[in-house]
Order: sequence, then C-alpha cells, then structure tokens
Amino acid sequence: MTKPIQIAIDGPAAAGKSTIAKIVAEQLGYVYIDTGAMYRAITLKALNEEINMASNEQAGALLMDTEIDLQPSDNGQLVFLDKKNVTEAIRSQHVTKAVSEMAAHAQVRERMVELQKQFAESRGVVMDGRDIGTHVLPEAALKIFMSASVEERARRRFDDNANRGIHVPIEELQEEIALRDKMDSEREASPLRKADDAIFIDTTELTIREAADEILKLAKERLS
Repeated sequence: MTKPIQIAIDGPAAAGKSTIAKIVAEQLGYVYIDTGAMYRAITLKALNEEINMASNEQAGALLMDTEIDLQPSDNGQLVFLDKKNVTEAIRSQHVTKAVSEMAAHAQVRERMVELQKQFAESRGVVMDGRDIGTHVLPEAALKIFMSASVEERARRRFDDNANRGIHVPIEELQEEIALRDKMDSEREASPLRKADDAIFIDTTELTIREAADEILKLAKERLS
C-alpha cells in the first residue's frame, strides 16, 4: 500500500484554497484541515469576549483557554469552539474583518501550529492556510501556492457572501482583500509567502475543478 503524503496549500484570501483542498482530500481519501477556520474560531471568541485584539498577551492567553476541533460531516467540515458548533458563525463579515489582526500574534500562531501539526500527524492530509508549506508542514511532499487577481478573488467572495445572505459591495471586498494581503504578507510571525519548493498555480482563469485536477495530478506523481 502506498504511504500517504501531506499536501500543503497556501495562498491569500479568497484564492479558492479551501474549496479546492476539500475536493483534493475527498478524491484521495485524505483528511482535510482548514487552518483558516481555526483562526476564525479564536477571532470569534475574542470578539465575543471583547478582549483587546491588539494585545499579543491577551490573545495568547485566550487561546490557551480555548478548545478548537474540526470534524468531518456529510455537509463538509464542522468547526467546534469550546464544544459549540460555530461553522456558520465564523464566516460572518465581523470575523472576516478581524481575523488577520488576530492571526498576526506570535503567541496565537505558535499554539495554532502545534494544534495543526497534531491534526496532521501520521496520516494523509490536505491542509490549507497562509504558512503551511513554510512553517506548519515544511516537509510536506507536495506544496502548492495558489492565488488569483484581487478582482477575481473579490468576485468569488461576493458570490459566496450572496449565497450566505450577506451583501457587501464588491468594491469594499476588493479593498478588504487587498488590505488582508498586505497584513498577511507583512506580519512578523510566519508571514504569507511562497515556499521555495512550492508549485505556483494561478486560479484566475481556472475553474475549481480544473485547479483541483491539477493538484491531484501532482499528488499522484508523488505517490507513484
């Protein structure tokens, strides 16, 4: 039997990482780990408890007293925060605007990386995020860095929001995505960047299926 591999998928907001990673994991029979959902969960708790989002110490202390769990289901991955299902709540615009600030804290990222490594231990996984290939799974057999134009990513986020009943002007989404790119790339703790051995995939002109098929092809090459 072929030994399973770890697949790391990195890239900026709304590049299609999560949707594509889910398809790849399903096709390979692997576990999908959405690290962005983990950061959204702790951001939701910080907002609910009204902690000082600018404080590294308060953010770190909050996470140490928090349980985050990811569970598969027939309707996709479920996210639990302190045993409560927050799968929908973490996708609110309120959380989306605050998550980059929370994720920039060194103490938060350090603890999250520990959890993510535990989730990935000794099994085939597809993990997506901002620093998977560079920091969380640096030994992954396959590393992908995917992106798309800001305009295309804003359009996708607009459509996704509309499906959830959230209505935000597309111009506002473009500004928000460009700001998140800047914050994620310039933060001191594990900034967003392409790993030296990662394969770049531009999804601007690709369908979700085409991008997933490209990654599956690369995965099968490594498995053989």
